[in-house]
Amino acid sequence: MPAPGSTGGSGSTGGPAPRPGGSTPPRTPSAPPSRPTPGTGAPAPAPTTPVPTPGPALLTVSAPLLSDGGRRWCERVTVTFRNSGGRAAQSGTVTFATHVIGALGVDWATLTSTQPLPAPIAAGAARTETYTVCVDSWRVPLGMRIDTEQVTVSWR
Repeated sequence: MPAPGSTGGSGSTGGPAPRPGGSTPPRTPSAPPSRPTPGTGAPAPAPTTPVPTPGPALLTVSAPLLSDGGRRWCERVTVTFRNSGGRAAQSGTVTFATHVIGALGVDWATLTSTQPLPAPIAAGAARTETYTVCVDSWRVPLGMRIDTEQVTVSWR
């Protein structure tokens, strides 16, 4: 006879009844099988990171260093070009803004002139160049002088 409080049977307390000759097998979820890439039988290759393309040339120009050009209407201008871009600057022009200064310091005129860029300038490189910048001699009478204050560059 069963003991008080028991449900009878084989003495289990609420779980599934054991099978004759063994216990209940554990349940494991089954995962879907991995699939190979169609036509290859091998897994797909890992994605690759694209190689970045270098950016364009980016030139900066230093402040001009001035020296006597031998005549009052000429001077030597030294500048340094730095290419901080990803490609070489292949060609371009350098523009000089030259001021004609009177004996009392009055700025009478600003004249521009252009000369070729010392190209190519490789990516990450710097190049120093000295130019002779002259204006028409009649624009600089005795007692006057020139002063190249600004240098700009354009490149391709």
